Amino acid sequence: MPRFALLALAAVLPGALAQAHARPPVVAVDVGHTLAAPGATSARGRSEFDFNRDLAREVAAALIARGIAAHLVNDDGQIASLRDRPKAVPEADFFLSIHHDSVSEHELTPWTWQGTAQTYSDAYAGHSLFVSHDNPAPEASLTCASAIGARLQRMGFVPTEKNARRRAWADRANTVHWYDNLIVLYRTTKPAVLFEAGVIKNRDEERLLRDPARQRRMADGIATGVAACLQVMDSSR
Repeated sequence: MPRFALLALAAVLPGALAQAHARPPVVAVDVGHTLAAPGATSARGRSEFDFNRDLAREVAAALIARGIAAHLVNDDGQIASLRDRPKAVPEADFFLSIHHDSVSEHELTPWTWQGTAQTYSDAYAGHSLFVSHDNPAPEASLTCASAIGARLQRMGFVPTEKNARRRAWADRANTVHWYDNLIVLYRTTKPAVLFEAGVIKNRDEERLLRDPARQRRMADGIATGVAACLQVMDSSR
């Protein structure tokens, strides 16, 4: 079946997937980083972990609304081992890790925000996705990543080509890159995708990424792409 054969079902009805399965499909939604190692810091000093958790919760809610059993992984920020993330939901049919992007240290400009020294770069903005050849199901992983990327662009979300400087394209049209040695992508028995929602060092995009309404809209697009992908996977079995 063509990769996007079911993407015309752009708004999967709640419960439709559950009816097509003996059990509802299960998706693990991983909150990237931890409280102790919170990842990048935004232009205004907020941790990436906080951005990741906000969006991951919205994605889980949007998946549940579609009849998918979504389970948050690392919502408390305490799972330090990346190898343990996929193990947290062993029955998952798909693993999605939520992150937010940054830029290299040498590309940052110092500034002061509310009396505190911070850094920023307004050169890059936009989302991107990553998959691994070393995942046990790389083609299915790519199908899911492409479905998410395609849906988000149809909704008007603008991707970035920033990461093509270091990561080969897997699907340029939908902003998917190969990143083979990401532990959360290959230390799983199921298809897996890492999603970068945007660049938190960009001062304008940081504000957008903190907006709850925009988070819900992005989460809706992600969930629609995942749901379409799961239908493609189910129909090919």
